[in-house]
Amino acid sequence: MSGYIFATAVTAIFIIFSTRFIYLVYETIKNKRLTYERRCQEPVKTMIVIGSGGHTAEMLKMIQGIDYNKYRPRIYAMASNDITSEMRIISHEYAIDQDNGDYVVMKIPRSRNVGQSYLTSVLTTVYSIFLCIPQMLYYNPKLILCNGPGTCIPICLIAFLMRVFYLSENKIIFIESICRVKTLSLTGYILLFFADVIYVQWPELKNKYPRVVYIGNLI
Repeated sequence: MSGYIFATAVTAIFIIFSTRFIYLVYETIKNKRLTYERRCQEPVKTMIVIGSGGHTAEMLKMIQGIDYNKYRPRIYAMASNDITSEMRIISHEYAIDQDNGDYVVMKIPRSRNVGQSYLTSVLTTVYSIFLCIPQMLYYNPKLILCNGPGTCIPICLIAFLMRVFYLSENKIIFIESICRVKTLSLTGYILLFFADVIYVQWPELKNKYPRVVYIGNLI
């Protein structure tokens, strides 16, 4: 009898959270979570996902105009083997306020390396997701900003699942790279289901993907 009750309880929990997952995906696709509303005057803990190379330069350029007093502390998430981007982050923060220490750098395994096959990238992405979980639970950001490569996929997926399990009420904003003129990147396609807002910098993308928001050239 106890085994039956346990199985029934597990099935019920699975159905509840599966239904919530589907509902949140539907809500996201329909843009019902389009705007980010700050409910209080407290600073917003913000995670900024850094790609590498040109993606790093784009992201740091795009966040130059934000109010750093409102969006703090800042958690910069980046691939563990990306030394160049880490130095850029440190220089960027130093230029803001002489290294006030109101930021941290979170390192995760790269989910997909340049030139890596899509088949093997599934395994590396799963590996990255598992290693990201403790850090995401620890930092629990309220706002996630990302652009470009697959580094942000594990983070955004975990953030979305944290909503599903009532662990967070975060918002995910994805800014498509300026080099994507006619089609979304693979990351952009995936985040159509999980990101609250997807900004694009070319009108052709808005015409092709009604869900996205055309914001113009940010660079």
